This record gives sequence, C-alpha cells and structure tokens, in this order.
Amino acid sequence: MPAGSSLIGQKFDSAIYFSSRPSATDYNALPSGGSNLGATSSKLKGEVRMRANQFLQSNHLPDSTNIPDEMIFASASGLDPHISFRSALLQLNRVAASRNYNERQKKELLNLINTHLELPLFNVLGEPVINVLLLNLDVDTIK
Repeated sequence: MPAGSSLIGQKFDSAIYFSSRPSATDYNALPSGGSNLGATSSKLKGEVRMRANQFLQSNHLPDSTNIPDEMIFASASGLDPHISFRSALLQLNRVAASRNYNERQKKELLNLINTHLELPLFNVLGEPVINVLLLNLDVDTIK
C-alpha cells in the first residue's frame, strides 16, 4: 500500500507521476529549511537555470514556456507539498504519455487535477494549489 504524508512534500522521480516543487533539503524533514541563497547568488541562478531546463525537457515543453516559480525555486521549508494548477497542467501531457493514456483517460486525469484544486483560505488568502501526493495517489486509480 503506498504511503506518504499530505503535509510534507515528497520526491516523485517517475515520469508517471506529477512532480513536486524542488526541495533545498532533498525532502528531508529533520533539517528542513531553504537554501539561504540570495537573489545575487550565482549558485542560485545556476540551480534555477538547471531546474528550468529540467522541467522543460522532462515535460517536452518549448523553451518559451513560462514556468511557474514553484517549479524552479525551492520553498522556504523545503517541504511544501503543493504546486499550482498551472504546474499540474504543464505536467499533464507527460504523465498521460508515460502511462499510455487514451483520450478518455487523459480527460479523467484533467478532471482529477480539477478535483484536487484547493481554493485559497476565505477565497482570498493565497493562490489555489494542488497537493501532489493526493493527486498522485488518485492518478493510480485511472483504468
């Protein structure tokens, strides 16, 4: 039985699953925290460039794609379990292709993304997000 926590971000390496946002601590909860690299850091710029290239390549997206920030910057805790709706949509074709989904299954996958959309607190505080673990668990139910 698959296990995980919906409260803590986890790494999903397989192309058949939606990817979480990057983690400065490699998803280790004990030393959770950010990288503490500043905006002028050449190391941060290199990491962001590498993550952007990786995201574009793994999802077969054109170089002109506007990548959501959470897919190229690690969260402050390094353990954020959520991604934006747009991040999930940009990964949809990769997940569907990796699972050899037909059009019906692909529509079901899109429906799952919509179902997992969590609205902001009081519909004003923050952005709508999707919990990656909960989405990935449900992706395995598509037949």
